[in-house]
Amino acid sequence: MAQQLLMPKATAVWLVDNTSLSFEQIADFCTMHPLEVKAIADGESATGIKGLDPIMTGQLNRDEIERGEKDIKHKLKLAPPKVRVPESKRKGPRYTPVSKRQDRPNAILWLVRNHPELKDAQISRLVGTTKNTIEQIRERTHWNSANLTPMDPVTLGLCSQIDLDLEVEKATRDMPPRAEDLAEEERLLSAAQTQNWSPLERPADEEKEIDEAAVFAKLSSMRRDASEDDEDEQR
Repeated sequence: MAQQLLMPKATAVWLVDNTSLSFEQIADFCTMHPLEVKAIADGESATGIKGLDPIMTGQLNRDEIERGEKDIKHKLKLAPPKVRVPESKRKGPRYTPVSKRQDRPNAILWLVRNHPELKDAQISRLVGTTKNTIEQIRERTHWNSANLTPMDPVTLGLCSQIDLDLEVEKATRDMPPRAEDLAEEERLLSAAQTQNWSPLERPADEEKEIDEAAVFAKLSSMRRDASEDDEDEQR
């Protein structure tokens, strides 16, 4: 893994305040733009950030700073770390605590029944078992098959839901779509069909426009009839 500078902006603040390095040198070392470094020097940026001494953190040597101050074209380089932590590479099945190992057959049975698309290697990664055990549970030849009960490995704490979802996604990535999914897609309208809807597709009843003049004429006649009835009652 490539070594990265810790807190680049705070480091840039310290270098601006304590060295005569150019803006370009500081920007290149701190993975910033020279204008950002200039803004720090002008007090327009990073005013509330406390400078971080890269010499104290072991990321830069005093000799490297002096070399950069003497040669404006010199690019600062990160100091090699004093302690190298090897990257953890987990191979083989997942480690399962002793207290939960008795639940592995139940979890394998649940995975075999609910996710038949999973390969033996994927189940082995999820619950930390061997392919031989998975095969025995598939074929019902396991010594305790009669007493096994399907149980969700996530509920048992043998794996996380994220790990399970990732393995299922990998297993179904290249599989053809199921008949149920195709039938569901046929019942649903596509986005293009719903977005391209136009008034020309309205039913015949909605296409009829209301005649405003006819409506007002009808209202006027109704008012006249009502006024005549009032006059007749007064007589």
